[in-house]
Amino acid sequence: MPSLVRFSSPRVAEVVPDAEPTLEPDEVLIRTLYSGISAGTELTAYRGSNPYLNKRWDDSSRLFVDGDTSISYPVDGWGYEEVGEVVSLGAGAAGVNVGDVVWGTWGHRSHTVKKADWAAQRILDATVDPRVGIFSQIGAIALNLVLDADIHIGETVAVFGLGVPGQLAAQLARLNGGRVIAVDNLPARRQLASDLGADHVIDPAEGGVAERIRDLTDGRGADVCLEVSGSYHALHEAVRAVAYSSRVCVAGFMQGDGIGLRLGEEFHHNRVALVCSQISGVAPTVQHRWDYDRLARTAIQLASEKRLHVTDLITHTVPIAEATEAFRMLDERPEEALQVVLSFDEEVTA
Repeated sequence: MPSLVRFSSPRVAEVVPDAEPTLEPDEVLIRTLYSGISAGTELTAYRGSNPYLNKRWDDSSRLFVDGDTSISYPVDGWGYEEVGEVVSLGAGAAGVNVGDVVWGTWGHRSHTVKKADWAAQRILDATVDPRVGIFSQIGAIALNLVLDADIHIGETVAVFGLGVPGQLAAQLARLNGGRVIAVDNLPARRQLASDLGADHVIDPAEGGVAERIRDLTDGRGADVCLEVSGSYHALHEAVRAVAYSSRVCVAGFMQGDGIGLRLGEEFHHNRVALVCSQISGVAPTVQHRWDYDRLARTAIQLASEKRLHVTDLITHTVPIAEATEAFRMLDERPEEALQVVLSFDEEVTA
């Protein structure tokens, strides 16, 4: 029977039956192989802190509006890191075959139905580890951040937060010609960043992060800082660490009030630019050439060519039956994991 992950209430995830899929002639049925859990945005829905659960997003005004919500519990099939195998074709489906492995975004569910032309554009090479496919959106997020950062060869890039998107952004910054300083509280994440090419790693618990970054840059500061932790304290330190009249690009999903962010200090006196990097759009300077599809395809291509190391980030692969504990671990014991992957092996989900 098809199944999906449901957030039935804050901090309660469970596996429940899903509707039996039906196919139109131009559609294909995809059986999910793996689905990755986002330990950032997705956990805001799991915890109940996501603004869509507390306010309503108004598309026309592009404002959050009090008094209503965009989504409410139960929340079914959240997730955006999926890869699966085509198991059935509609009568008129073309460009794709049974057995093709397809990457994309369809949530933590055992099966999905997609248009055949959509699937045909997302076929993963048969020689590539299928787990690479779960990194299309998170890879696109990291690549979008690097485009927003406008990194030039020889520049120093400080990355604050070495979760999955931070690790990917650090690698992409190096591919773009940057010298990378990686900052995170967790020793295992700093070590992994170093193993994957970061030039320097810094433990913020030792203090003086901005000072150490300036020491590493002849007193100038980083040419650009990437904030990927979602912490206001980290954002403030990134503002302190960046060079005069330079930019801090923020991809971390900040929650609640900005406690710890003191905009009257270095932000004001050093003319720091704060740039939001969010996957719904790309930098204005490149939007005539780049869109979401190109971001996702590029991330998958780089990972398939092993220029972007993604499977190294996977710390846990668990059967879908253990999804409840997987979410609990990421929520309560984040230091134990990096990328957690749900496996939809048929023997497990039957």
